[in-house]
Amino acid sequence: MKKIMIIGAIGAGKSTLIKRLFGENEPAAKTQSLIYRDWLIDTPGEYSENPMFYRSLMATSHEAAALVLLHDATRERNYFPPDFSGGFPIPALGVITKLDHPQADTDRAVRLLRQSLRKGDIYFTSSESLQGIDELRSKLQSYVL
Repeated sequence: MKKIMIIGAIGAGKSTLIKRLFGENEPAAKTQSLIYRDWLIDTPGEYSENPMFYRSLMATSHEAAALVLLHDATRERNYFPPDFSGGFPIPALGVITKLDHPQADTDRAVRLLRQSLRKGDIYFTSSESLQGIDELRSKLQSYVL
């Protein structure tokens, strides 16, 4: 079965989001390597921040049905290169995390993410309040079930 690959910067909330998608509430641990879990692939933040790892992301994408570019709403810069999603052979969508953080700026987050995700839906989530988690889970599972 193909999986959904989630990529994003260090500390952006990838592993925490994955735990919430599976209904788990405990804190997430730092991802050190690719982690395959049921219908998802969790990637280390270093893979999206360091161009030397892009080859690994591209190779892993051939095992995936879709790609999620994840962006933290508190970040002031984009960690993906321009039109990054266009380099993958699978559909891509965006996820903005940390909506309820006091320093969240969703307009800025969308603007930054759109530099790397020219097309594709963007979902807004909070791993604290669980806002957007059910909708995102349904969308992601539609690619793999």
